Amino acid sequence: MALLEVAVTTLGGALSATVGVVVGGMLTRSAQDRHWLRDRQLVAYQDLLREYATFTMILRRAHLGRTGWDYDWGVWSAALMSASLVAPSAVTAEIDAFGHAVQRLLDVATGVDTTTAPLAQDQFEQAMVAPTRAQLALVNAMRRSVGRHQGPLSTWLGGAGGRPAHWETARS
Repeated sequence: MALLEVAVTTLGGALSATVGVVVGGMLTRSAQDRHWLRDRQLVAYQDLLREYATFTMILRRAHLGRTGWDYDWGVWSAALMSASLVAPSAVTAEIDAFGHAVQRLLDVATGVDTTTAPLAQDQFEQAMVAPTRAQLALVNAMRRSVGRHQGPLSTWLGGAGGRPAHWETARS
């Protein structure tokens, strides 16, 4: 009987330890996966917003300076796709809405010759309204996806109406 008690106790302890190791490994792996995904999301979100800022500044400068412009649209497409791959569905919906708003901007801003018939400042600002709103909604969705404790932003980060503070000085 004593041998049976020792065997049961030993086997129970070994089984408990094994179950603990397996469960602990699963929990650790799950936490690591969440951290990895969050890190990938942050990088993809940063890349997308950086590319948006890059080409809108290129467009803005071309219209202000009455110059030609060029942008590698493959980088923009890759940034959109990368963000969509790692984003939760609520963010991908906002990425899609943002992409449509950006396309409307491009239809207006790239539909004219910036060297001979650029958009006036107010025309460019009007074309930026929809993308600016969509960007704010996207940034708020991104913030919610990476941290539940982050509150929403109520204004666009670049200034009122999507106009950078240096707009007026850039024209001078």
